[in-house]
This record gives sequence, C-alpha cells and structure tokens, in this order.
Amino acid sequence: MRLGVTMFATDQTMSVVELARAAEERGFHSLYLPEHTHIPVSRRTPYPVTGGELPEEYRRTLDPLVALSFAAAVTERLVVGTGILLAAQRDPLVTGKAIATLDHVTGGGRVVIGVGFGWNVEEIENHGVPYRERRDVARANVLAMRELWREEVAGFDGIEPSWSWPKPVSEPPVYLGGAAGPKLFAHVAEYADGWMPIGGKGIKAALPALREACEKAERPMAKVMPFGTLPTREKLDYYAGLGIEETVVSLPNAPADEVLPVLDRYAQLV
Repeated sequence: MRLGVTMFATDQTMSVVELARAAEERGFHSLYLPEHTHIPVSRRTPYPVTGGELPEEYRRTLDPLVALSFAAAVTERLVVGTGILLAAQRDPLVTGKAIATLDHVTGGGRVVIGVGFGWNVEEIENHGVPYRERRDVARANVLAMRELWREEVAGFDGIEPSWSWPKPVSEPPVYLGGAAGPKLFAHVAEYADGWMPIGGKGIKAALPALREACEKAERPMAKVMPFGTLPTREKLDYYAGLGIEETVVSLPNAPADEVLPVLDRYAQLV
C-alpha cells in the first residue's frame, strides 16, 4: 500500500516546499493539492459539508499546478497531483500545456491529475459555465487535453487543428472524484483511468458497478484511490484486501508545527 498526503495548501499553512520535502523524507509516495480559483462573497451556495460557515482555507487556496511545480522541484521521487482540479473552470489549451510542461520538466511519471466537477454554483458560473453543464464541460476539457497530449496535430470543438508542445513524457493518469453512481462511473469508464472516492466510504459496495461500467466500455477495471481519508492500519489493510494500491491521507490545514507531528504519526503506517 502506497500512501500519499493531501493538504488544503494556502498562504497561511505549512509551505508546499517544506511539506513536499518532509513527505518524501518520510517515505510518502505522493502529494495532492486542491483547487478553488476564488470564492464569491455572495455565498449563495451552502457549504456542502456542514451547511454552515465556509472554512477560511477555501478563499485562500493556492493554484495547484504552480504550487506542485515547486513541490516537484525540491524532491526526487515524490508524485505530485491535483486533488482535485476543477476542469470545467479551466481553459483546456492553457491547462493542457501547463500539465504537459509539469510532466516534461519532472522527467515523466510524477504527475497525476485528479479531476472534480465542483459544488460552488457561483464560482463555476463566474467562469461562464452553467452549473448544470459543468460535468459535460469538464468531460470535453479533459478529452481535449488528452488529445493535445497524444496527437502531433490536435483539434477539438471550437479549436482548429493545432500544434502544442511539449508532449508529456508519460501521459498523466486522470482520476475522477465524486460519489459512487452510474453517471460518475460512466465518465470514469469513458475518459479517465481511475476513481478518487472522497473519504473512502462505501468502496467495496461500489466496486461491482464500477467494474460493470468499465466492462461495458471495453476497458480494463479502473484503479481506485481513496482520497482524504483518516488512516488506521486496519483501514489500510482493508483497502489492500480490495486490491487498492494507493491511499491519500488528509493532513490538517495548518502551519508546520501542527502538520509535522501528524505526518510523523502517519509515517509509521508507510
């Protein structure tokens, strides 16, 4: 079982550079960072976790791709990933090049892209995307980026055939985050490499439906990576028994003096 870590990195938390070094030194496999471009002050959309006040870190989130480039630069083996990238809110030409560049400068094989659809209606709509269309837009953007990464000449809806280099040395795998269900699993089977269930509950019960969706799409079974879980040895052994190879554990959104003791405790499970 490989262990990765995730933290809601902001301008007030432990620095990503420090965290990346500390994670690699302790034997962790990967580091994942989330994304919110901005939070409109209207706050029309309730916080989905509690329905109450939105935690401070949501309005202070670092750009994940910029921050991960620093994490990769100060480490040698650490895999860096988004958990999650809000693909519907991003231009696929710009984002595709940024991800390909990150993979290129790190030598390939160190980048993973976790993609989500978003929950904050006003944030999404500020990007010109109707909330009900966000899944379709995210799908189109991921397919466009994968076309740019794979083809010498790439074209897609609204973009004429074009050149775009660098190509990734090793195409980054794409994981979709979200709750289990036929719609999500159809997306995973069509254009992603894996499922990133937030928190990790209910995985065993969901695996047959995911397997069925992949078989229907005539693709191999998607990988499953529990994300943002609070680990115990028993939980990790349970995941391993399901064939899961990597779990991403959650760190506090805090300065180094609060994060490092937790990281040390989790390191005993590596």
